[in-house]
Amino acid sequence: IFLCGRKGEQTEHGREQTHREMMQTVQEMKKRLPSEKRSRSKASTVEALNYALNCVKQVQANSEYYNLLMSSGLEKRRNATVCTLEELEGITSDHTPKNTDTFVVVFSLASGKVVYASEQASSVLHCKRKFLESAKFVELLYHQDVSVFYSHTAQPRLPPWNMGTDTAVLFECAQVKSFFCRIRGGKDRDGEMRYSPFRITPYLLKVQGSSAEEEPCCLALAERIISGYEAPRIPMDKRIFSTTHSPGCVFLEVDDRAVPLLGYLPQDLIGTSVLTCLHPDDRLLMLSLHRRILKYAGQPPFEHSPIRFRCQNGDYVTLDSSWSSFINPWSRKVAFIIGRHKVRTGPLNEDVFAARSRAEQPVMCEDVKELQAMIYKLFLQPVHNNGSSGYGSLGSNGSHEHYISVASSSDSNGNLWEDSHREPVRLRVHVKSLMNVGLSGPNEGSFEL
Repeated sequence: IFLCGRKGEQTEHGREQTHREMMQTVQEMKKRLPSEKRSRSKASTVEALNYALNCVKQVQANSEYYNLLMSSGLEKRRNATVCTLEELEGITSDHTPKNTDTFVVVFSLASGKVVYASEQASSVLHCKRKFLESAKFVELLYHQDVSVFYSHTAQPRLPPWNMGTDTAVLFECAQVKSFFCRIRGGKDRDGEMRYSPFRITPYLLKVQGSSAEEEPCCLALAERIISGYEAPRIPMDKRIFSTTHSPGCVFLEVDDRAVPLLGYLPQDLIGTSVLTCLHPDDRLLMLSLHRRILKYAGQPPFEHSPIRFRCQNGDYVTLDSSWSSFINPWSRKVAFIIGRHKVRTGPLNEDVFAARSRAEQPVMCEDVKELQAMIYKLFLQPVHNNGSSGYGSLGSNGSHEHYISVASSSDSNGNLWEDSHREPVRLRVHVKSLMNVGLSGPNEGSFEL
């Protein structure tokens, strides 16, 4: 009886301890519950538990998706080149141009740690090679570029490294699969960390360590981007780039060629307002411009008044621009606007990557919001002119296929699956021919379904 009583007391004590721990956990969850998830000022236990359950489900879903993603890239990983650390030295000497702002870094896809860095890396980044080879590569990146880095270096997306590929071909392919990130490179006079922009081209390979195990790694070719207005300067007739924005004046796409001309990386502009980047005195021009875009929707591109565009360093460049638009063939509304821009006059400070003061940061003021709303309302009406469904010839690298596919399927009255899988293919054929036409002349370029 004594033993049974003792055992019962221990069980009761254990239950109380478990209950206390559970209540502490619930209280902790309540503290961490986002304010928008609360029905009142104080979070309830049910709300906290529901939120925790949803988080668990999300983690499980992400895990399942990751496993599916990994299995889809299995064949690619099997074909990846296997090399030792010693062989990496030979690879980098063969594929890294001498006396340039280019280096090679290899990092583990499992731990993120740098496995190898080429000779040039320490001089380009102004740090010791020993430090590089003990760091996680992502820790060297500017915090706003981390998500871009991860999205482009997901293992299933990486093309396998080919030992037989020469340098020219590697950098020629950079426009297709490369991305931009800022990497730290020493400190400025005020002791602030300095970041420089790089074009990074990632490849998949396996590195064989001392234990003979093959570790999946990413070999990244990093090329520093310098201002297009500093030596060696981009010629005047080559200072051209293109953009795509929504009817609400939000950047959807920015051409890679804009980086050395404006100082922004694509991710800096995408999702932001076009109007905040313009000189305050030129913003009203955008209203008349978009009225004209609506009037000539689907027609060949036209030129409009020059506009002053703010560079990353706070100075302005003057752009001569041609404009065109794409009409959704089902809703007959303008789906997006394409601009082709040529720099007429450069910035006062030719270093477009120079830091600017916080006071010069663009602000979304009420006037800009009102103007943006007015422009958006213009495009709520369908287009009833004789323009064909499509857009002019001034796209950027043919990458508008994604937007065309979305626009062509979203408002269809037919079978959604068939529309989204069959019609965009037809459109892509027209787009490719359209891009070729665009190279031959500015007045050719609209197309019909």
